[in-house]
Amino acid sequence: MLLSRSRTLLNKNLMNARAINSRILGLCLLTLMGITFVLSLALGAIKLPVNDVVAVLNLAIQGELEQAQSLYPKTTAILLHIRLPRAFAAILAGAALATAGVASQGLFRNPLASPDILGISAGSSLGAVIAITAGWSMRHPLVIPASAIMGAALTAALVYFLALRKAMMQQLLFVILSGLALSSLLTGAISATLLMAKQYEVSQYVFWTMGGLEGRLWAHVLWPAPAIVLVGLLLWRQAQALNLIALGEENAHGMGLDVPRAQKFTLLGSALLTALAISISGPIGFIGLMIPHLVRLFVGPDHRRLMPVSAIIGATFVMLADLIGRTIVAPHEIKVGIITALIGGSYFIFLIARIQQRGQL
Repeated sequence: MLLSRSRTLLNKNLMNARAINSRILGLCLLTLMGITFVLSLALGAIKLPVNDVVAVLNLAIQGELEQAQSLYPKTTAILLHIRLPRAFAAILAGAALATAGVASQGLFRNPLASPDILGISAGSSLGAVIAITAGWSMRHPLVIPASAIMGAALTAALVYFLALRKAMMQQLLFVILSGLALSSLLTGAISATLLMAKQYEVSQYVFWTMGGLEGRLWAHVLWPAPAIVLVGLLLWRQAQALNLIALGEENAHGMGLDVPRAQKFTLLGSALLTALAISISGPIGFIGLMIPHLVRLFVGPDHRRLMPVSAIIGATFVMLADLIGRTIVAPHEIKVGIITALIGGSYFIFLIARIQQRGQL
């Protein structure tokens, strides 16, 4: 009896300690994200005083925008029309890609899986290149993002109909094969389209595929923001299902989980988040692959913690990459996708070398 009470008390203390550690971790990450956010607003080709930035933000939050415009006219104009929408675009894109990466890795039970395995990036690229070569992109700045998300949605639908039939529901190998096959097919279609495109259209497409946040307006951010938040929260609700799937499909089914339904929902949610992120920033590599893999080393495999922490770090990382790209060779800019590719590629080279040294590869 005494031993049973001691174990219960020990488990309760452990749960309380984990809750406190989670709160401390969340507070530290949000503080880091806030500092990065302020720096991304203050630094760039034109440096703004941090005190002025904070003052303008406080006045804007209080609804005193006219007073901010009269006291800090230059700072307010730069923040409202250039840097604030760009920073929010970085937050949304980074959080969406990282969350989609966690969901994909949990779904495929592979810490090196990525949302790109579904062919979503190729589908969005085809939509973008069609909009560019058809001349639609000259009509409105939202045409390319809308075309990209339509291409990604159609690709996700094709993967669904090819791989997620009732007889194949539990065979994720078909999902991977369908995604790879469609990716190759769409890449060929993109190349064929570019052969008939004009030189400036090819250049516009190439710059879009590098992934960047320059020129982002509130119109680019406001329409996908509610969808990203909603789908992200719905995927977070699947965190416990992903924990059960990590034990094996048979064990998860034995614990009462509807495995096919959870797999279908996670797959579609991951594809939709990836498509929305690409519509904001273009294809940015390594976020959905590197961030969840790195976060898992520190917070463990529990998706209930892994998913929100990855979202915060993903948003912070994209903001930081954009800040580096804007300041390292100012007044010129380096695309966010280039920065993330350099950092992500270096990280995985280091990881491979470390595994080789341990004799695990």
